[in-house]
Amino acid sequence: MKIVVPVKRVPDTAGEKKLSDDMTSDRESVEAVLNPLDEWSIETALQLKEAGKADEIVALCIGPEAAQATVRKALSYGLDAAVQVTDEGVHGSDALGIARILAKALEDLDADLVIFGSQSTDARTCIVPAAVAELLNRQALTFARHIEIDGETVTVHREHEEGWDVVESSLPAIVSVVEAINEPRYPSFKGIMAAKSKPLDTKSLADIGVDPSEVGLANAAAQIQDAQPRPPKEAGTIVEDDGSGSVGASALADWLQEKKFI
Repeated sequence: MKIVVPVKRVPDTAGEKKLSDDMTSDRESVEAVLNPLDEWSIETALQLKEAGKADEIVALCIGPEAAQATVRKALSYGLDAAVQVTDEGVHGSDALGIARILAKALEDLDADLVIFGSQSTDARTCIVPAAVAELLNRQALTFARHIEIDGETVTVHREHEEGWDVVESSLPAIVSVVEAINEPRYPSFKGIMAAKSKPLDTKSLADIGVDPSEVGLANAAAQIQDAQPRPPKEAGTIVEDDGSGSVGASALADWLQEKKFI
């Protein structure tokens, strides 16, 4: 069985995010890292391979040439190979545009199972896995906290606010995983060194057959029209007490009532 794990280069959440003049994320202003939620999908794929359920794991990344560092980071966990789609026409694509590119790239990869992280830390739309499944006419088993493979069937415990549902599908299928599914490992020194020489196939939009009129900023259905900086935080309210506790508690209760919290 072949597993493909889409991975994304995202701005470090610890950095200060900025917008470029065209109102897209300024990815040069902050350090770029591997999307943290992709570490759970990578770990899931590795565990399936270690259990004898998969023969090959391939990383798939969309991004500029600089995203190769992100791809190598993904490979350092123990993945076998990678494909990177890099093309100026990708810039500014919305979630649907990215799903179209991923779907086309996946057609060539002929994966039995595609495992996404549930979302990226920069966009947080959560819709890309389901959109890719729709475009490929495959089943989408999203927000998985547990995965089992039995022959040609994948069974998933799909997490929601009230617990989880057990759903299953025949392969090939698209799955997205949540953090509860496992504890990602750290790359070993051997894995980091091996990642430098693992196969990395670079493709353009034309190579995978994507129509430029369906992707990119000019063709995005969702665009940022305006943005304002977040106002500075105001000083908090200080509740003083005389040491008894009752004065402070009373003042705190009055404040909560004034704010309609109680």
